[in-house]
Amino acid sequence: MSSTTVHTVHPITAGSSTSGPASTSLWTKLSGYISEHKAVVYTVGAVVIVATAGGIYYITQSGNDGEAKEKKSKKDRRKKDVKDSAPEKADVPSDSRKPAVASVDNIPEVDENTVASLTDEQRTAYAAKLKAAGNKAYSAQDYPRAIELYSKAILCKRDPIFYSNRSACYNAQGDWRKVVDDTTIAISMDPEYVKALNRRANAFEQLEKYSEALLDFTASCIIDGFRNETSAQSVERLLKMVAETKGKAMLEAKPKKLPSPTFVSNYLQSFRPQPFPKGLEEGAVLDDTSGDYHLQAGLDAIRRKTADAYNLAAESFEKAMEAGTSHEAVALNYRGTFKYLRGDSEGALEDLSRSIELDPTMSQSYIKRASMRLELGDRDAAAVDFQAAIEHNPDDPDIYYHRAQLHFICGEFGGAAKDYQKSIELDGDFIFSHIQLGVTQYKMGSIASSMATFRRCIKNFDKVPDVYNYYGELLLDQQKYQEAIQNFDMAIEMEKQTKPMGMNVLPLINKALALFQWKQDYSEAEKLCERALLLDPDCDIAVATMAQLLLQQGKVNSALEYFERAASLSRTEAEIVNALSYAEATRTQLQVQEKYPQLASKLQGMAGGMGPR
Repeated sequence: MSSTTVHTVHPITAGSSTSGPASTSLWTKLSGYISEHKAVVYTVGAVVIVATAGGIYYITQSGNDGEAKEKKSKKDRRKKDVKDSAPEKADVPSDSRKPAVASVDNIPEVDENTVASLTDEQRTAYAAKLKAAGNKAYSAQDYPRAIELYSKAILCKRDPIFYSNRSACYNAQGDWRKVVDDTTIAISMDPEYVKALNRRANAFEQLEKYSEALLDFTASCIIDGFRNETSAQSVERLLKMVAETKGKAMLEAKPKKLPSPTFVSNYLQSFRPQPFPKGLEEGAVLDDTSGDYHLQAGLDAIRRKTADAYNLAAESFEKAMEAGTSHEAVALNYRGTFKYLRGDSEGALEDLSRSIELDPTMSQSYIKRASMRLELGDRDAAAVDFQAAIEHNPDDPDIYYHRAQLHFICGEFGGAAKDYQKSIELDGDFIFSHIQLGVTQYKMGSIASSMATFRRCIKNFDKVPDVYNYYGELLLDQQKYQEAIQNFDMAIEMEKQTKPMGMNVLPLINKALALFQWKQDYSEAEKLCERALLLDPDCDIAVATMAQLLLQQGKVNSALEYFERAASLSRTEAEIVNALSYAEATRTQLQVQEKYPQLASKLQGMAGGMGPR
């Protein structure tokens, strides 16, 4: 995907990948905080995850700008490789750019036998002359001769520079294994030899030993205080490569199952509640072997908003299709929805397409298919689906709400605001249209309008916990910590009162992040995350937040366990790669500390921890 252009949405708050209006992924949000506080961390420029009350959307859009950036990156990388391949600068004459056979007066002739008869002073002097001759041969691109001369210099004196210079010759010849051998010796003699570390890292990468390359580039970055942008970019590139490799394998072995009830609830509630199909109304008596009976059971289970209920719903929609139902388009819509939630996008697209064929007026099937196509990077196809839905149902407010999400994700805030407003005009009782409009105004820089929108929301929807949760996020972004926490507390209390069996844990996590940012109160923040995990053990946002809290306290081993757990809970390849990127960065920190113990104190002095940025 070298031509991919990623359109990001800068994090407004410290919410989650399933949190609702205007939230970007947890990984982006946590990274934003870490970056602002100048921690030693990394970022992985993978697929951007943007989540709203309408679920998760992924954006990857091709364009010339992306191609240009990629070409520039490759060009810069080539320049860097040439620069790093050169020997140490010493005694290289100014005309060394001219290709010519090297000649240096009085080049000592030594071998394993004659060197033993030399004094220490003679060995040092001979080594210096041999190195100078080797540098000249290298400049003349006479690599075999340079290798011979550096080898003789090594006979006279074992110096890490001589090994590094000889590795530069092997680097120019593409003999990567010998590059590794020589740089390894140089590094064993001088563990903080940055040039040798970078050259060995490059050789490891050429040999497709990406974890080893990542370790060396990371050590190099720590030694030079992360001042070398090229090395830092190499770390990011390798983090992504390692995470993608492991992510693909994990996804293939991963059983298809529903994510946490928090995730499922936030996706489903982005659509306005629909009445049960005719004949399936509450209280209707149906044959318990019929497809209609199972469809009714699935729709009823969704209302309970618990993990068991959602699993029952998914099973019921499967049974409805197997037994045959008089409402096949509806059953396909919901079966496709739960396939999507399980990470089976291909199966979901098939079901939604069949649903549309059976009933071209079913807006939800168009909308859900559009969101999946957007996730796959096909914005044009998503736009076509929205337009088709409008042609069939021009007054369906859900269409405009979800099309606004597309605009929002792509940074088209004017179009987003227009569609949110249209959704509100058609149905002013749907809270998320108001919330998302307020967040869009905030993104446009109209802070006063945004705050006014939220104050109206609180007045008109004073019993809805989501209002206080997302208002708290905007306050948190403005560093109004105390007021933000008051709103999170309101949301938490309302969640307990209104949904005791299926409480949305996001206000708990947001409060944890607020305390973390405001007072660095790790203890209370951890307690809130633990409470969230008791209520929703599969909530990846709670798991990942806990991992970040542990990482910032230097509890690297524990943080690694949580990042790996977050990856196992992730639903799609993009989510898994993001989680594994954090895990790999954390694992690399541990490896650096074990392999280069002298860097441990330097790392801790630079930052309280290390993870992706």
